[in-house]
Formats: sequence, C-alpha cells, structure tokens
Amino acid sequence: MTRRLLAWAGSLALGAVLALPLARADDGSDANSSVLVTLARLQEGSLPRVVVGYGTVEPSAAGHETVMAPVAAVVAGIEVRLGEEVSKGAPLIRLAPSPATAASYSQAKSAVAVAEHLVASTRKLVAGHLATAQQLADAEKSESDARAQLQALDSVGAGGTRVIRAPFRAIVTTLSTAPGAMVAEGATLLDLAAPQNLVLNVGVVPAQAAAIHANDAAAVQLLGASQPVAAKVLLRGAVAEADTGLVPVAITLPPDGFLPGEMAQARITTGEIRGYVVPHEAILANDSGEPYVVQVVNGLAHKVPIHVLVANGAHDVINGALDPRAPLVLSGNYQLDDGMKVRLANTPQNPAVAGK
Repeated sequence: MTRRLLAWAGSLALGAVLALPLARADDGSDANSSVLVTLARLQEGSLPRVVVGYGTVEPSAAGHETVMAPVAAVVAGIEVRLGEEVSKGAPLIRLAPSPATAASYSQAKSAVAVAEHLVASTRKLVAGHLATAQQLADAEKSESDARAQLQALDSVGAGGTRVIRAPFRAIVTTLSTAPGAMVAEGATLLDLAAPQNLVLNVGVVPAQAAAIHANDAAAVQLLGASQPVAAKVLLRGAVAEADTGLVPVAITLPPDGFLPGEMAQARITTGEIRGYVVPHEAILANDSGEPYVVQVVNGLAHKVPIHVLVANGAHDVINGALDPRAPLVLSGNYQLDDGMKVRLANTPQNPAVAGK
C-alpha cells in the first residue's frame, strides 16, 4: 500500500514539472500573436446632411377645388366615379332645382313682370302729370332689382337642370352626394385635384426640421418603387402637429408621376457635413455604446474614440483625436485591443504604416 502511494505522488510531481515549460511556451505565443486585417486610408471630405420623412401624396392648395351646390337642388345625376381622371369641361354632376328653388325662380319671374307693368303705368301717369319723376325712378329701380334677382337665379341653374363641369383636368378625390339627394345651397358635392399640382406632405421631428428650408433638394421614392425622383421643398411648417408631434413639410412633385393617396419617403438634403469620411464598417461601439475606430500606428492597433457627425449609406463622417497619417482597420477591427500587432491582408496606400 505504501509503495502505491509513493508511486502516485511521484507521478503527480513529474506531471507538474513537465507542465511548467508548456505554460511558458503558451505565454510566449500569445505575446507574438497578431490579427489579419484590411486597411483603408483616412481621408477628409464631406457628405450631404439628409433628413428623412414619410408622408402621403395630396393635392396642393393651388391644385385643389371643392365643388359646392350653387343653390338648393336635387342631384339629378352623377357623371363621374371616385378616383376618375376627367378632362377640362367634362360633365361632373347634373342638378335639378329643388321645390323651394323652383318656387323662388317663379317668384322672381313674377316680380319682374309686375315691375315692368309698374314702370309702364307710371310713365303714363307722369305723361299726364298724375305722377312725379321720383315715382317713376322708384318703379324703374324696382324693375332693375327684380331683373337682377332673376338673372342671379338663372346663372346658378334655378330655372332648370344644370350641368356642373370640371374647371380643369382633374382627379375626383371625393364624392359627397348621391343621385336623388336633396342638397342645400353651399353643400359639398365633390372634391377635385389637379394631377399636375400634387405635393408630398411629410412629418419631420422638430430637432431636424429647423435645418429644412424652401427649395431644398429632395429625393422622393414611392413605397415599393425602385427609383427616387428629384423634387424640392415647397414649405416647412413652424409648428409641430398636435396629433403626431412632427413638423409638416410640403414637397413639390413632378407632374403626372404620382397619384393622390400614395405613400412615399422623402430624403431632404439640408447641407453638407465635413470631417473624415470613413466606411461604415470601420466604426465600432464599446461596452458603453460609445463609438470608436481602430488605427494602425507603428504596426500596432490603437483605439480612437470618435463622434459620428452624419451617417449616409455606406459611409459616415466622423471626427476625434485621429492621426491623419495612420490608416483605419476595416475587417478584423473587432478582434483588436490597444497594442495588439496586426498582419496586413492588403497593401495600404498610406506611408504611415510602420514596419514598411
């Protein structure tokens, strides 16, 4: 038993002795390790500052018209459908006078006839010196007023069926009545939108809206479309809307390329931001969420805290305590800590790479 214990203890001691050189060898290999990386030259430049908003295509104030009933009437017929595009002068709605309007028209005609008779009789009386010139003037004034009232009713179709026609080439955006309906004077019948006068109304957060001005360039892309179209900012609101908290921005659209109600994205260019332009893949974030990049100085990795001034697609504009001669690490940067050696997978174009 004693011999077995001694043999077991001896084997443990021998294992410990053999393990020591291996541990030292591993430590030495870590000190000489390096990471394979690709580099990019640090360059100064600028990128456009872009504000993005989403919204709906709508008629502009100049391209929108509400058609209302000129008098109380009965809708005798509707000649268009919701969403239909019509040419200028096309028939929209037929209106027949309501009973009240027809009665008013009859009364106006009677008033004209009575006034004409009064003027004629007063002239005879004046000729016989049985009426004064003032009485004749009053009768003529009554006749003129009666004729004006009748003409006003005629102009709005009170004397018969009237056809309301499109004042311009338009799209019917709303229909607010139906055949046979009784409509009051001033009641909305339908809304029209000129297809060549549409705008995209988007909402922008107040912090970004202040940078937007009239005539700023914008790229508008319908949701689901493959290509944007060029446009311009028409106006930017000065108050955030209560329901969304966003500032409204209206963007003019090219004619005939959009339909009312379509959803679209607008990328508004409000200026340029200068700094170091770097690929987006060069930017990392530490455990606190703060951005940094890795530069190579004398063959060693060097982490540099940065500020991201603007992000635009595949490139960002940054600033910070950067060495303008030291290249940035792209691939492999996430494996690096300060002081680690690097091996180059590409030939850097910057002479600041040490070891060359």
